[in-house]
Amino acid sequence: MFTGLIESIGTVERLDPSAAGQRLRIAASLSRELQLGESIAVSGVCLTVVESDATGFFADVSPETLRVTTIGDLTVGGHVNLERSLRADARLGGHFVLGHVDATARIARWDAEGESWWLALELPKALERWVVHKGSIAVDGISLTIASLDDDRLGIQIIPHTRAHTTLGDRVAGDRVNLEADIIGKYAARLAELSRGPAGPVRS
Repeated sequence: MFTGLIESIGTVERLDPSAAGQRLRIAASLSRELQLGESIAVSGVCLTVVESDATGFFADVSPETLRVTTIGDLTVGGHVNLERSLRADARLGGHFVLGHVDATARIARWDAEGESWWLALELPKALERWVVHKGSIAVDGISLTIASLDDDRLGIQIIPHTRAHTTLGDRVAGDRVNLEADIIGKYAARLAELSRGPAGPVRS
């Protein structure tokens, strides 16, 4: 589990085909602290550290993950957001993020507004029932608040710190990003579906 608070930006050094799909090497300042087998969120995708050294780490990426996330779009020299898994004694400064990407979306608009920025994303149909105005969403692993919500778009205000210390600083209109809806919203939606049942609401 993660919080959506990015710890570091890593640089893709290698993208090697493997029996598992692809082996990814990322240069990262936090690699010295990584342990074999631990989880790390790479631009919002939960991966497992299979090897690490003083300057970077390796992770295996399955074919399915390559298909349904932006990991398949990465190129050598590209940047990724990194976050280690949440410790039980740590503050939860963002929201609960699992690293299980629900969908990818295109950046529709990316406009400056004073010193901040306004990020507008296409809203995938699959996520419509899980997002609410002022709710949380993870964008490339970053915990963000939905500031506006329309039928086909969601808007997010980005402060200068977030743009400067995540890969959002590299993004332009038309780029794809990973989206993960709030897990609490997913459970609430599922509970509502089950309570309705095939014949309408359950009555006690």
